[in-house]
Amino acid sequence: MSASQAKPVRVALLGCGTVGGEVARLLTEQAGELAARAGAPVELAGIAVRRPDKHPELPPELLTSDAAALIDSDVDVVVELVGGIEPTRTWLLSALAQGKSVVTANKALLAEHSAELFVAADASGADLYFEASVAGAIPLLRPLRESLAGDRITRVMGIVNGTTNYILSAMDSTGAGYAETLDEASRLGYAEADPTADVDGYDAASKAAILASLAFHSRVTIADVHREGIGAVGASDIRAAQVLGRTVKLLAICERVTSDDGSESVSARVHPVMIPRSHQLAGVNGAFNAVYVEADAAGELMFYGQGAGGSPTASAVLGDLVAVARNKVGNGHGPRESAHAALPVRPMGQTPTRYHISLDVADRPGVLAQVAQAFAAHGVSIAAVRQRDKHSTASLVVVTHLAADAALQSTVDDIARLDAVHEVVSVMRVEGED
Repeated sequence: MSASQAKPVRVALLGCGTVGGEVARLLTEQAGELAARAGAPVELAGIAVRRPDKHPELPPELLTSDAAALIDSDVDVVVELVGGIEPTRTWLLSALAQGKSVVTANKALLAEHSAELFVAADASGADLYFEASVAGAIPLLRPLRESLAGDRITRVMGIVNGTTNYILSAMDSTGAGYAETLDEASRLGYAEADPTADVDGYDAASKAAILASLAFHSRVTIADVHREGIGAVGASDIRAAQVLGRTVKLLAICERVTSDDGSESVSARVHPVMIPRSHQLAGVNGAFNAVYVEADAAGELMFYGQGAGGSPTASAVLGDLVAVARNKVGNGHGPRESAHAALPVRPMGQTPTRYHISLDVADRPGVLAQVAQAFAAHGVSIAAVRQRDKHSTASLVVVTHLAADAALQSTVDDIARLDAVHEVVSVMRVEGED
């Protein structure tokens, strides 16, 4: 039997915004090719939107405002592109309970409730795919779930938010401050009217939770991810990085950490960092995303591309949809949840990091010794010191070796209380250096 003669795989589409509109268009325009790839026609059975009258570009017979009724109808797959936690969580649990596979781009929902969704999928034998939830068109999650399933991943580190990367890249190239660069990003459409989820790190933290869960076979939620945004990054931080041959990026960093006793845990964090300009991630500019993966056998891998937008994200959704359709045609199943390692999440304070600290200090003998003593008191080793005199004060830059983040923060607090220290100008973590 040819693909065109096989029983159609009927799709319910929830949401028809920028990404949903592209998915609907491609399902129609590429119907023949999708059928050939899937082994059966992939048929759009209905589209749930809040206000059907606002979508004159779509066939009215496909439109409904009742998402629950569409899910309960004769469909095989539910594609969810609405976003948010509720009512999407309820809709998807209902679909999975009925044995209907789910394709979603909902990073916030997955970062909080992926375990619940996987349990529902396992109970009914349905598939749960979510490639589009992290890094748009970049094929990243499937390699973590499948291609690297036989390897031991030690680290996943990347730029997973295009808005913040655009802002930091522009600050680096122009020398402008954060506020004016954010205004420009909003004017050009790179930042939302309310950019909070992006610039405060919530978007990247949701993605970090998903990446850590897949990479380390453990359940990690957004509540486990340490999060800092870019609002405190100033032009002085960018200049300090440039002087040292570095640049500033907001990174999602997920690591397998081994303690002295051999026990393992997971660290998941999002915050600005200084990285060397020679690092693979340093040259990723504008609104692009890139993720750097380290594994025992595979070594170092880099995934790069457009991390957002209608067409790129729709590409990832359709890739998942074809995979689900193939599974249905072949009576197979996609990958299930892999959480067998169940590694504990290491608190940020216990996570080993490195700091770059800029200080304005009094220009007199003994100041450096006082600063060094504060580091020694907390067991923090200094990797490099750079000093520059300016009139009656001096600029002091200290870069540390790896130490527990809490020890580093306590050191900074003690240094700030020294009489010889006029100001702690900036503190930023350093990554990508041995």
